[in-house]
Amino acid sequence: MSMLSVENVDKTFDVGTPLEFHVLRGVSMNLQKGDYVSVIGGNGAGKSTLMNIVAGTHLPDSGKITIDGKNVTKLPEYKRAAFLGRVFQNPLVGTAASMNIEENLALAYRRGKRRGFRWYITNKERALYRTRLADLELGLENRLTEKVGLLSGGQRQALALIMATLQEPRVLLLDEHTAALDPKTAPRVLEIGNKIIEKYNLTTMMVTHNMKDAIRNGNRLIMMKEGQIAVDISGEEKKNMTVENLIAKFKQVSDEEFDDDSALLS
Repeated sequence: MSMLSVENVDKTFDVGTPLEFHVLRGVSMNLQKGDYVSVIGGNGAGKSTLMNIVAGTHLPDSGKITIDGKNVTKLPEYKRAAFLGRVFQNPLVGTAASMNIEENLALAYRRGKRRGFRWYITNKERALYRTRLADLELGLENRLTEKVGLLSGGQRQALALIMATLQEPRVLLLDEHTAALDPKTAPRVLEIGNKIIEKYNLTTMMVTHNMKDAIRNGNRLIMMKEGQIAVDISGEEKKNMTVENLIAKFKQVSDEEFDDDSALLS
């Protein structure tokens, strides 16, 4: 059984207006347990919309989304929180600056669970938070009471990774999660994420503009064009792929040049 199944999904925005845009055209893909797929494509290719439809931010016009055997096609975003973890592009989005580190982790740990009127963190929870933070190797396990707003962008994004994976979600969504970080910090956050994904065998979908990151990370790569999947590679082909080979393959299947300079220059 697939952990994530996208079946023949269509999506059009601004229907019936001059701005009408058919952004997804019958997209289908399946991720098995532990798959880590990188999704890349030029501007307007549909990669971000595909992730938002998996997350429930947008609902498809037609098609079906299944997570671990459950049909979630019509479930709104907040009801999918029990199945999904997500890290956003902006480090400020996934964390609450005015709360301390352990309070942020408590919010993530209790997501989707019944909450009483009491707000307290047990010693057992605190021990879990320290253990998971220690995986980051950033010393945050010793700073549980520090306000998150005092952390650097990279530290906040690393914390967001812990928050998104604390409940070991069925599917982890990485939404260009290193794009806003500096060139020195971005590879470190990717490395941290990869260790967490491997340790907990998480099924992962990463949208990125960076072609090198798409090639280097995960066991599968999907390249989108005009709302469809143009390239889907895995296994030895993915391991041996280079930027030049990927561009050539894209041209072979689409009869066009890949035209996203930001992806090529990253």
